[in-house]
Amino acid sequence: MSSLWDKDIDFSRLSSYPKPPSFLPGRPPFPTRSLFPVYPPPSSLITPPPALPSPQRSISPSSPFTLSTHIVPAAWLRSTPYVPLPSVKGESAAKEERKKAAKDMLDFLNKVRDETASSRPEEGHKWVLWNAVNRYVKKQPVNPNGLTLFFVHANGFNKEIWETVLHEIFNSPTRDIAEVWSFEAVQTGDSALLNMDKLGAIYDWTDNARDILNFLTYFLPTTASTTPLPVHLPQVDAVESESRKKFGFKHRTLVGVGHSFGGCTSTLAALTNPSLYSSLILIDPVIVAPMYYEKAKDTHIQDLTLGSLLRRERWQSREEAKATMLKNPFFAAWHPDVLNSYIDHGLYAHTLPPAPGSNDKPTEQILLKMPAVQESVAFLESLTPYEVWERLKDVDERIALFWIMPKPENTKFGGPPEAQMRVWRRRKNASNTIVHEAGHLIPQEAPRACAEEILGFLSRQYPELSSSEDVKAKL
Repeated sequence: MSSLWDKDIDFSRLSSYPKPPSFLPGRPPFPTRSLFPVYPPPSSLITPPPALPSPQRSISPSSPFTLSTHIVPAAWLRSTPYVPLPSVKGESAAKEERKKAAKDMLDFLNKVRDETASSRPEEGHKWVLWNAVNRYVKKQPVNPNGLTLFFVHANGFNKEIWETVLHEIFNSPTRDIAEVWSFEAVQTGDSALLNMDKLGAIYDWTDNARDILNFLTYFLPTTASTTPLPVHLPQVDAVESESRKKFGFKHRTLVGVGHSFGGCTSTLAALTNPSLYSSLILIDPVIVAPMYYEKAKDTHIQDLTLGSLLRRERWQSREEAKATMLKNPFFAAWHPDVLNSYIDHGLYAHTLPPAPGSNDKPTEQILLKMPAVQESVAFLESLTPYEVWERLKDVDERIALFWIMPKPENTKFGGPPEAQMRVWRRRKNASNTIVHEAGHLIPQEAPRACAEEILGFLSRQYPELSSSEDVKAKL
């Protein structure tokens, strides 16, 4: 999309997108849906709760933070009906056979989405799904007025994808961060293992916004502290949750950090209950101007979906998985530490029993925690990014928005002029920066630059929380 104000701009030289003087006449408003109510499932449906699919672990002994993983029930009911998936062709099939099977699956997923587009909320499936979350808290006594950072990943990635960025943040003395949470959508990472038998052929991104709100309203502990927490986080009391709905947190300053899918759904959560958020850091979020109203014209979504259906999802070892990924330009562009984290935490070991009547021993394979078809199901969601763009101008102006954008030549969703319009759609209390060393996958390709931009924003937005080291550095 071109505009009147960008004709003479050399986007390749910008450190941030300048504020345009005015917007061109807009299109007709894109229709938006109301978010289905947010509440956890009845206690009778979550007993007994599931066990952690991956063992608890520690991060570097030198880190000032400790790590624990927790499970909470997702928002209930779901917004979409459950539609079972057909069987998927194995990776041992011939190349052309796999291509045909992927195309057939894509056709099926499109058909299912079209058929369920008019579903009513009460038709959503009633199974209980689960979200896994990582908690990082300071080892030393926590400043009760410190910041709480809440990270939400992109489609296809897991909660640990942030750990290289977090390593840079934790090693910085310039910010008083009390606690960090890394949230995982129901169809990815450990959450996918918890929900494996309940993930169907249709997914609505609004459910991730509902799951975020469910966690923040009903399960995030009242205060940050060094006290260990149980694996299954209990609900806060009813008085506290009702207070959060109306007034937000009494003892936390919450900063949302969302990348891509996570940025879009975090924004929708903030639109639904702005009182919960102090600020939002949006890392190239999939918030897209409605350039077209028919999915058939959106070849980018279809191409992404087909590509994900064809991706490899099983290997004989983690070493083989890494070697294979490094041959793919998509993964080769990642920072090595991020790729290692993905190999360690985005994959899992699965034992295959021998065939009936066989004397063979069981064999172990390494699989993606998030099945490729579930990544594809999420890619096909095309309404929520348009709806959030339509409503973006209405994000509460009290919430500071900070956009971290990729190098303009790699900008998706309409190119640099569209990005310029997107980051200034809500003009007040907003700022942006461009990370020229990365494309859309900024946390994966440039984690240090990503962390520096996050820390820089926090220092500007919350100067009263600067640490003593930061104050000395300024003297």
